Amino acid sequence: MPALVYEAPRVMTMRDLPVPIPQPDEVLIEVEYSGICGSELSGFLGQSSIRQPPLVFGHEISGRIVALGSDIDSSWGISIGDEVTANPLVSCGRCDLCAQGRQQLCPRRLLLGASLPGGNARYVAVPASAVLPVPAGMTLAVAAMVEPVAFALRAVEVSSAAPDSAVLVVGAGAIGLFILQVLAASGVRTRYVVERNPDRLAMAVALGCIPLDPGDRGLRAVVSEATGGQGVDVAIDAVGTTATRRECLLSLAPGGTMVLVGLHSDETELPLNTAVRQELVIRGAFAYSPVHFRRGLAWLADGTVGLQQGVVVARLDEGQRWYEQLVSGHPASKVLLRPAPSGG
Repeated sequence: MPALVYEAPRVMTMRDLPVPIPQPDEVLIEVEYSGICGSELSGFLGQSSIRQPPLVFGHEISGRIVALGSDIDSSWGISIGDEVTANPLVSCGRCDLCAQGRQQLCPRRLLLGASLPGGNARYVAVPASAVLPVPAGMTLAVAAMVEPVAFALRAVEVSSAAPDSAVLVVGAGAIGLFILQVLAASGVRTRYVVERNPDRLAMAVALGCIPLDPGDRGLRAVVSEATGGQGVDVAIDAVGTTATRRECLLSLAPGGTMVLVGLHSDETELPLNTAVRQELVIRGAFAYSPVHFRRGLAWLADGTVGLQQGVVVARLDEGQRWYEQLVSGHPASKVLLRPAPSGG
């Protein structure tokens, strides 16, 4: 089968790989769309410890079931030919964290496109328990975006943002845009956004967000001016650099919460005496539970969230070029690669 294989930093090559054979509890999906996630860009650059070459990226997928494992019968409610998406986070299902509904923290969790072969290929095998049928009327292109919506739902949940909270989101890529939409759907009225790319910033403004331009003064000064000196109650960093993390922390009101989402840099120095004196909360948001994934699918299906602009569809063999363009600042809100024959 054709597959886009990550071979080395900034090197992806089309290869002919064996078609996966589904295990008894798995299904085989012919991939129609495989989204490029921002976290994969750091992997493409060789900066991700969980993505080591050779590897097939791709954890935002949709497609059709073409084979069933030997344990999958009619009681599963899925069959060959069904249009589906799949939760790419595979947990053990047996540990205390899984039992608590916190599968994203399972110490034995695996992720498609990282510790498991992903969807940047004609076919991918996934656990049948991870598969969700695509609702009637939803396109497979939209169904490939469930994963970032699920992530956005978890990030907003972690933030504990209330309707009267002032919330700052730094970074308006797909994750940032979905977070802004989830905040709006949760009743949060005051949403500030920082984004250097003018096209992505325009998308956020179209969602009713208030743009902030740090310019030469810095984000802390601009936030202080916008909030009458109070700072924001919640700051969500969807970029993940040393600078954005520090500025988010310093932009908080006393007692505020910073949610770390972006994974661009590993090590960051923060003014922790400020965090102590102002009783700030620092939370990480890594992934999501199956509940978030199901809710994300439902919200996409009913139009609560969605990407209306900036979505690019490209052939799988154009993947190398699109990874390069995205790390160079292309304004696309989402790039969907099409491995299936119909994607020509």
